[in-house]
Amino acid sequence: MPFIKSFSLHTDKTNPFPFNIPAVKFAKDISLSPDVTIFIGDNGSGKSTLLESIAYKLNIPLIGGHIDRHASFEAAAMLQPYLELEWKRETKKGFFFRAEDFSDFVNAIDRLQQSRAAGLSDLRGEVPDAIIEQMSSSMNYLLQESRKLYGDNMQAYSHGEAYLTILQTRIKDKGIYMLDEPEAALSPLKQLALMSFIMEVLKDNNAQFIIATHSPILMGLPGALLYEIQEEGMEQVAYKETSHYRITKTFLDNPEYYLRHM
Repeated sequence: MPFIKSFSLHTDKTNPFPFNIPAVKFAKDISLSPDVTIFIGDNGSGKSTLLESIAYKLNIPLIGGHIDRHASFEAAAMLQPYLELEWKRETKKGFFFRAEDFSDFVNAIDRLQQSRAAGLSDLRGEVPDAIIEQMSSSMNYLLQESRKLYGDNMQAYSHGEAYLTILQTRIKDKGIYMLDEPEAALSPLKQLALMSFIMEVLKDNNAQFIIATHSPILMGLPGALLYEIQEEGMEQVAYKETSHYRITKTFLDNPEYYLRHM
């Protein structure tokens, strides 16, 4: 059972950004009643801005940061006076995950580890290595949290494995989970693994997923409600009627047709 029943953006403004993007102009009485709602659309259609705006309203955590302190949520902050959520049942639990935040987070951990190692290098040989590692860990909250949540060495994973591990660690039941283009770091096989994991979480009927994606694989999540955002509107659409599915299928069926026109 979902937590948020629907949302709307009530504004007559059409300029400047973000009021001029299709997702903002046409976000009126958008149902989120299924456990999974997926927004699709071309680059610039505003699907990510929608997710960011809802996440900002909920004030749910990011990986390694807080929404209200993040400069990239300026558009979401501008839309807050116009955003209305209709609840089916309220919760304060959830998580917002963007592909770029994942890369920044893992890189930040790596930089911190290197910085701490350099700063404590003078103690090598005089203090036991185990003590140095404890000192290094205690010097930074982000490093402590990453180790507690994901293990000692996130860099030992491949990019896609680390990405999937973080999602599987942070997503539990009784929460709203918002994923912005989660396919960015995932192979088709790992996308199927993510789909399987989401389906397993949903068995307890205590989680809600709101996803923006370009992936025809993730769009195929069973029972998902799909909204396609275009310049002229935002409409519910069947999976096989999405432009992403049709273009991908026709290309795979006959790539020569596309290639000879390029």
